[in-house]
Amino acid sequence: MKETKVTVKIPRPLYRKIQMVIEESGFSSPTDFIVFVLRDLVGEAELHLSKGKEEASASDLDAVKHKLKNLGYL
Repeated sequence: MKETKVTVKIPRPLYRKIQMVIEESGFSSPTDFIVFVLRDLVGEAELHLSKGKEEASASDLDAVKHKLKNLGYL
């Protein structure tokens, strides 16, 4: 089954920053970079949850919020 995709809108200034970041990286497009970052964040959240925690701790949530803020999402 082919994987379906959705469109996510981000602010244009953030998109431009991502374009500048990936110019000298191994990423072929801003989309590839964004997918990589989001998978990393989700993976961290899943890891914390799989360690027997039923809820993410306040510090875990703060860490994710901090990363999202640095990426311009918050």
